[in-house]
Amino acid sequence: MEKKRILVVGLGLIGGSLAMALQGFEDYEVVGAVRSQSTWDKAAAMHAADRLTFDPAAELPGADVVVLCQDPAGIIDFLRDNRDKFKPGALVWDVCGVKTSIMAAAECLPDGVDFIGCHPMAGKEVSGIDNAEGTLFRNTHFIVTPGPKATAEHLALLHRMAEHCRFGDVIETTPERHDEMIAYTSQLMHVIAVSVCDNDELFSCMGFEGGSFRDCTRVAALDAAMWTQLFTLNAPALVKMVADLEGRIHQYRVAIENNDREGLNAMLSHASARKKQINLERARGDDVHPGF
Repeated sequence: MEKKRILVVGLGLIGGSLAMALQGFEDYEVVGAVRSQSTWDKAAAMHAADRLTFDPAAELPGADVVVLCQDPAGIIDFLRDNRDKFKPGALVWDVCGVKTSIMAAAECLPDGVDFIGCHPMAGKEVSGIDNAEGTLFRNTHFIVTPGPKATAEHLALLHRMAEHCRFGDVIETTPERHDEMIAYTSQLMHVIAVSVCDNDELFSCMGFEGGSFRDCTRVAALDAAMWTQLFTLNAPALVKMVADLEGRIHQYRVAIENNDREGLNAMLSHASARKKQINLERARGDDVHPGF
């Protein structure tokens, strides 16, 4: 019997790791699509996929599952340029950190091709196939944003793939709620990190950094082009989060300027209690997702 086919388009950190993690899944062959000879050579040496190709469009008519792992603009362009080449009945999913814009772009796909937005909540500060590993997703969250046409069969298939990749759980939500939550938990953290690294003191403070500074700035060495896309594609939600943070920082500045120890202590105590509460809930295993 001929194997079914999973086509992974883009073998960077996430795509390469997914291609590795998905190998051996049921009766599927994993095909990795690359753009450069350098990535081909590295992927081949790492056995990142069962087979490699420079031409993902040629693989689409025979691909039962297509995983889009390019940057946001690349995913949108690929969907638009190849919308009539996907196999009828195929499942298409992506790994992008914004969902509303990507799922709107996927509306160009013909009936019978099922697009489900996905976001593996895993990564590193470094990128590229060199840093890919098949264990990257173990015990991490896999967020799924099904559209109105998503079938129960394809959702079940996604859950089985997530289990095979050793994700800790699968969380289903709407594209809009995903983008609101990610604006807070991920994109705002990157805004803070790069803002701190823009300070003139960055290089003069070497030797004076503690763990809190390293934790705060860990994600600042980002891919500027990709994060520009992510920030702008999720602008409404991210602008709201930045504005809210600006207001809270202003309250702290005013309290410090005015030597308002009572007010400052109240704000610090309130935030500290909230952090301790969420730490306690996680320690108890109450990893619920009320926002989803």
